[in-house]
Amino acid sequence: MLPHSTFDSRAGFQANSAGTWRSLMLVTMIVFGLLLAGCSTTPPANVTPVTPFELSRYLGQWHEIARLDHSFERDMIKVTAQYSMNPDGSVKVLNRGFNTKKQAWKDAVGKAWLIDGPDKGALKVSFFGPFYGGYFITALDPDYQWAMVVGPDVDYFWILARQPTIDEGVKSDLLKQARTIGIAVDDIIWVAQ
Repeated sequence: MLPHSTFDSRAGFQANSAGTWRSLMLVTMIVFGLLLAGCSTTPPANVTPVTPFELSRYLGQWHEIARLDHSFERDMIKVTAQYSMNPDGSVKVLNRGFNTKKQAWKDAVGKAWLIDGPDKGALKVSFFGPFYGGYFITALDPDYQWAMVVGPDVDYFWILARQPTIDEGVKSDLLKQARTIGIAVDDIIWVAQ
């Protein structure tokens, strides 16, 4: 028998002190808070979504020209994003790429909603149920041929284009803009198409 043990019906286990329950709750609240912080739909500091913005012109297929490394895209080439309207007014997001290690295509389907009005390049995107992250278009070609996107923080970054390549002058300009908003441009991966 454990000394001074009590059964705590709230947790369904035996605790050897009243402080154990409070410690467990504190840890749970911290973990939950960190998860929610990773799901921010507020633009990071120094990031301003483009305006004006026309969602209808942004729809369609985009090629991923560049990105910062993340586990969900690691070893991926020939990455595309396809945006289309859902009947409920949200945007269907279909990301697709070829995993060079697994030698297989990988698809991810998500849902996005405009935030801050229809004329601003700010969306919230979810690939995992109710958890949304920010998607902020920070630079956009007037003809919607290329875009620079930042996620919920500056560790999430993409350059997208309608074609599999992008003009070197545009690339240079986008890298300058990226550096000014805090993107680690030396860590950018240039995606093989």
